[in-house]
Amino acid sequence: MRALDPLRALGAGARARLGGGLFARVAGPDGPRNRALIHQTPGPRWFAPDRPVRRVHGDASMFIGGLSALLLQSLHPRAMAAVAAHSGFRGDPWGRLQRTSTFLATTTYGTAAHAETACAQVRAVHERIAGVTPDGEPYRASDPHLLCWVHIAEVDSFLRAHQRYGAHPLTAAECDGYVEDMARIAEALGVPDPPRTRDQLARRLDAYRPELRSTAPAREAARFLLLNPPVPLAARLPYGVLAANAVSALPGWAADELRLPRLPVVDGLCVRPLGSVMTAAIRWAMAPARSAVTAPSDAA
Repeated sequence: MRALDPLRALGAGARARLGGGLFARVAGPDGPRNRALIHQTPGPRWFAPDRPVRRVHGDASMFIGGLSALLLQSLHPRAMAAVAAHSGFRGDPWGRLQRTSTFLATTTYGTAAHAETACAQVRAVHERIAGVTPDGEPYRASDPHLLCWVHIAEVDSFLRAHQRYGAHPLTAAECDGYVEDMARIAEALGVPDPPRTRDQLARRLDAYRPELRSTAPAREAARFLLLNPPVPLAARLPYGVLAANAVSALPGWAADELRLPRLPVVDGLCVRPLGSVMTAAIRWAMAPARSAVTAPSDAA
């Protein structure tokens, strides 16, 4: 047993370094402070500890779901134009990721007061964003119709990824519960009548189909995310696995629209198994960081 102790210590050290590196990338330099604020501030929460949204957003499948959501969202020309012109995803992709992850953590696990403040800040940003697409269509980031598209694309992508790669996939009732939980956040962001069940989500997605199409900015964003990501050379292979699975998790029509090739045999024999291995590795590496903080149990 004593001979194994140095090996265990070595493994624990590697795990801590990998998990810490991933957390720093996703959460940014203020990550530790934000994590403490989110989890340790007493007060009522929007979501109780047993709610599906907490399980989904706390799982490593979000790495795939987040990429998939960006690809799907890009298919709305006005939403994509707003992202291309105002989000800074090319000039500061890690900053955008860190802001998004902090918002999700705050609204999912933080106090109700912090969640409401976070949503108010996002609404204020949206009010300042407006422009015209390359085809001459005006857009406003605060447009409830566009906000709804961004919301449902995100919810569908996160849920698809979790059901495929999550450690504990949701039951049918829990899937409805996740959509219901996300509706609370959507309403706080200004989305009118967001879907509250998985069936309603599917119908709302279908209703947007006539408006969706691949544009040059959408294809450029896909190339940036999938082929030229801002990651170190050593991380290109694991990132490539996540990216391939983000494409695999897209609805078939969305992948076709973006001209992203998918081969069913390769997908089943190679892409999805590697995605499961990669998410398991991320889950293993980040587990100590997650377990180090205990959230208060006084949920709203």
